[in-house]
Amino acid sequence: MPDALDPARTRDLALGPVRSDGRYVVYLVDAAQRARHNPALEEALHLAGALGVPVVAAFALDAQEPGLGERSAAYLLDGLVDLRDALAVRGVAFAVRYADPATLAHALAPDAAALVLDRGYLRHQRAWRARLAREASLRVREVEGDVVVPVDVVTDKREWAARTIRPKLWRHAEAHLVRPTPQPVAVPAGDPRLADGLPPVDLDDLGGVLAHLRLDDRAAPVALEVGGERAADLRFEGFLNSRFAAYAAHRNQPQTDDVSHLSKALRYGHLSVVDVALRARDAASDAASLDAFLEELVVRRELAINFVAFSEDYDAYATLPPWARTTLAEHASDARDEVYDEATFEAAATHDPYWNAAMREMRATGYMHNYMRMYWGKKVLEWTSDPEAGFELLRTLNDRWFLDGRSPNGYAGVAWTFGLHDRAWTERAVFGKVRYMNAAGLKRKADPDAYVAKVARLEAEAHAADGGRFRR
Repeated sequence: MPDALDPARTRDLALGPVRSDGRYVVYLVDAAQRARHNPALEEALHLAGALGVPVVAAFALDAQEPGLGERSAAYLLDGLVDLRDALAVRGVAFAVRYADPATLAHALAPDAAALVLDRGYLRHQRAWRARLAREASLRVREVEGDVVVPVDVVTDKREWAARTIRPKLWRHAEAHLVRPTPQPVAVPAGDPRLADGLPPVDLDDLGGVLAHLRLDDRAAPVALEVGGERAADLRFEGFLNSRFAAYAAHRNQPQTDDVSHLSKALRYGHLSVVDVALRARDAASDAASLDAFLEELVVRRELAINFVAFSEDYDAYATLPPWARTTLAEHASDARDEVYDEATFEAAATHDPYWNAAMREMRATGYMHNYMRMYWGKKVLEWTSDPEAGFELLRTLNDRWFLDGRSPNGYAGVAWTFGLHDRAWTERAVFGKVRYMNAAGLKRKADPDAYVAKVARLEAEAHAADGGRFRR
């Protein structure tokens, strides 16, 4: 097999043969749903060029994927349409099938020379890759393109906090802040006439696809958001040109919009984190804003990926550090001023106008300003009957309503609310020594009343937007 473009990002999961009689190289798309700055795609093209065969990219649309609902599926489908069109320009065929990823890989394997796939960190992603590695009869190469520094280069354990992973990341970051070299397409794929026997997904009928999947529809598709590489690139370019210089000063000011909105695009791999970091570095006019941006993009994000990569129970209460579970248990029976059920939270019907506005922002846009997201989580801890119930509810709401849910950042954020990656603070009722937030703090540090007004404007825009792409 030819040398990898970046050996630190690659590993062979199965050491079967690279078949000289294979009709194509398969790239099984998962974490990197983009046609540019995609190490796995370039690796597949590199190998296919050496063999003189085309590349076929394939995506498994799996209704059983944990937590997949209509909102996240609609955003995903937008991105797949964009990816199909971008791959066609490069001469790469794209096949989307109703299947789980391992089944799709096995169905394409008989005619394949080799299989290339993205690295995934969540439990179900690791599980199907392990199954494929056990059962494959050909070479399976995994390429890690979702981080700046490959996870196993950074450390071999779950890190305690940002302060422990930060020096390890920056020690290696410069060596890996390199865009992959675009590879020529030796043989355009055209129509590869796949004999996989699996039902195809019609990306020209997105409403029909959603109906076929029969997913949880409590969180409807977001009319204001279009998924995909082109839309994400335009949004990021707008941030760099208009709002980046104010990032350090305003990133914790939820009444403003001087943030990047990158979490959604990075969650689906619509943008490359390496490309984002390099573009930010080139565009920066304010050193403090660049430092703050890279801290979130690299340190905090890759701390979250480290957390799920080295934790089987990343979405369970038991994953919390012992000190946090101990202090929360000691205060589990403390009287709560308010206790709300799931329906009240989802309806944004609490007594707190700032919390309600945060929930309404998420309902309307699939996004919540990060400062309010911390406040939102802390109040769920405070207003549920016990900390374990609060943890489960927060995870459920996070996965159902956020476009960047069901992700390392999402699971780390939920657990952070309850003490992960944090230290002990002053002890108080309900929270114990876990960090506390309240409305008075919001008013001291930001302008939450202006935030409430901003959310009202966003709701009006969402109501007026045309969501017809997903009509049945």
